[in-house]
Amino acid sequence: MRAVLVSVLGILLFTAGCGVEEPDKLTLQLKWKIQAQFAGYLVALEKGFYEDENLDVTINAGGPGIATPEVIAGGGADIIIDWMPSALASREAGIPLVNIAQPFANSSMMLVCLRDRNVTSVVHFPGKKIGVWLAGNEYPFLGWMNRLGFGIEGGEDGVEILEQLGAVDLIEDNSADCVSMLSYGFYEFAQIGLEDEDLVLFHYQDQGVSILEDGIYVLEESLAEEESVDRLQRFLRASMRGWRYAEENQEEAVDIILSLAPEDADIRRDGQRYMMREVAKLTDGTDGLLKISDYWRTVNILSAGGTNPVITRNPEGAWTRAITDGLEQR
Repeated sequence: MRAVLVSVLGILLFTAGCGVEEPDKLTLQLKWKIQAQFAGYLVALEKGFYEDENLDVTINAGGPGIATPEVIAGGGADIIIDWMPSALASREAGIPLVNIAQPFANSSMMLVCLRDRNVTSVVHFPGKKIGVWLAGNEYPFLGWMNRLGFGIEGGEDGVEILEQLGAVDLIEDNSADCVSMLSYGFYEFAQIGLEDEDLVLFHYQDQGVSILEDGIYVLEESLAEEESVDRLQRFLRASMRGWRYAEENQEEAVDIILSLAPEDADIRRDGQRYMMREVAKLTDGTDGLLKISDYWRTVNILSAGGTNPVITRNPEGAWTRAITDGLEQR
């Protein structure tokens, strides 16, 4: 009897051991610091949604000077969050990025100018100093200036680009006439004492240069094997679950964000609440599916004729439905 019990115990232990699958590891590189802009991924991590898909996900924060295409090209990430202009420019430069999903369905980009600098129309841009985020974020602005026919080397007929590191730093030190801003970061102007009547807003969407912002990108090689495609499908399923949860539980999402970046001076509860509300407008109702009409609008803006086109030819293979089409399969 003892021998039988030992044998049965051995079989049970062996079976249990065989049934435990090691989770698949993935590293996600964010485009910026830990904030509500990335709530879906942060919520999915903390609520265990990635674990539910048998994934061990590491999320790396971004920051000034961190270009996500360079990170993934150097092997520092499996997946990145990037804007499509940066991704397409990087692809043309030799980094084979592919858009696998587009959680941000709308554009949040704007240029904010000080009213007392006499900038109330785009015709007033020449001769002005304009803050622009670099590391890939400059491409929408370059596409806009290219469409307007304004140079970017300064002078009376063009604009002078100043590197912008934060949101309102160039306004605070009085060095810029206009600065780049996202709709979900607009609250920062109030924090430095500027009211709506002090500012003139130019929404890229209203200027005909609305481009696709936060999308999910991988390298082409990640789509070559069935196992890798399966991992990416599970990642996207958990991430979109995270976005839905964040939209419906915004205060809890803010708590999660603050817990992940408790020492970051840029993180404040009121600011993150504002950001979460605005970001939810960009992701509300989306399932991560890239709209091809939005893709071609972005391509056309970036390749518009002029002296400084962001891309010089129509990209091929820059997006795929291979991941989103498999989300309903479990």
